Amino acid sequence: MGLDRDTAELLDTLRRLDVPPLSAGTPELARADYDAAPKPPGDPVALVVDATVPGPAGDIPVRVYSPTVATPGDTEPPVVVFFHGGGWVLSHLDGHDSLARRLAVRSGAIVVSVGYRLAPEHPFPAPHDDCWAVTSWLAEHAGEFGGDGSRLAVAGDSAGGNLAAGVALRARDEGLDLSFQLLIYPAVDVDFTRASMIDNGTGYFLTTDDMRWFWDQFVPAPLRNDPYAVPMMADDLSDLAPALIQTAEFDPLRDEGEAFGARLRDAGVDVTVTRYDGVVHGFVSRWTQMARAELAHDEAGLALRSALGISTT
Repeated sequence: MGLDRDTAELLDTLRRLDVPPLSAGTPELARADYDAAPKPPGDPVALVVDATVPGPAGDIPVRVYSPTVATPGDTEPPVVVFFHGGGWVLSHLDGHDSLARRLAVRSGAIVVSVGYRLAPEHPFPAPHDDCWAVTSWLAEHAGEFGGDGSRLAVAGDSAGGNLAAGVALRARDEGLDLSFQLLIYPAVDVDFTRASMIDNGTGYFLTTDDMRWFWDQFVPAPLRNDPYAVPMMADDLSDLAPALIQTAEFDPLRDEGEAFGARLRDAGVDVTVTRYDGVVHGFVSRWTQMARAELAHDEAGLALRSALGISTT
């Protein structure tokens, strides 16, 4: 199908503004442009707390979103560890505050958003190590944030989906039991010859050149065979947490996300792959501009509730 009307209007606006591609400048310029872009208003939640978690290079900032107020006798809610997108270079706790709030409201779980170190100042494995440190800490200490560490999921969009998939692999390897992984148009491969990389490589917000640039910032070429950096490089995808992978029709990353889902299914993992037609990369975070995002939010919330044992009524 063609582009949704609202998506086409957004792309037309960007073309008229002659917005330069992210890959045309420096990380500093890309960050300034990202921070200046409007973000959706955040959903109200019962409690938001900024805290830190011990990490390999010092304390890691986190933001904890509790969708409801606990009362005596309540069962501790499960926890979703959220890793923000932005090509491993952009964004921060504030930049993805709205999406983290939305996940908490739709899932009914406590969401812990992770302020991991960014590339290129801190290339792989630093971002992965930070995300793993928070996840493994929460498995033991989620009660400090009012959550149940035995019911733990990971989630992320784009580069955050890459980090979530890498953490899920490491959790299996190190014996940490995850309940679920939510991968929103994840960057999981460095193959730039896939059809979506070619067909959607220009004119649809995220470009193939952008992805080459992001990967160059994130992980040195000699480390690109490490599955924690590039999950598609994993020889074995069995025994991983169940997954929902959401892709966008006009996204360069579409085919790698769907191929990763197919490999998970072949390995015996319970996985759902949903392609959202008519939209581009980033649509899940732009629900005031792309209405189809609401469908993705509903699907993600229901999937998390089901996997984590939260009532859907």
